[in-house]
Amino acid sequence: MAIDRDTARRVAHLARIEVAEADLDHLAGELSGILGFMEQLNEVDIEGVEPMTSVTPMKLRLREDVVTDGDRRDRVLANAPDARAGFFTVPKVVE
Repeated sequence: MAIDRDTARRVAHLARIEVAEADLDHLAGELSGILGFMEQLNEVDIEGVEPMTSVTPMKLRLREDVVTDGDRRDRVLANAPDARAGFFTVPKVVE
């Protein structure tokens, strides 16, 4: 797929970048090259290839799902500069 000058101008406008008129032809060529590379990637046979999250095989360490001692509200709020009615008090930011 080839990108023309008008399409490059529209892409620049949508991306909110300013491109000089003299640079639109170069931008169109660069975008066409990117799309050409993407078309090449679509031709790669990936049948049977498992998706990866990392290039090295790893297993995530999972912690045991147990209930912990979470009833520490008073201890946590003791660090707050201002706490009222069991909550952190913050300045109003919306008028």
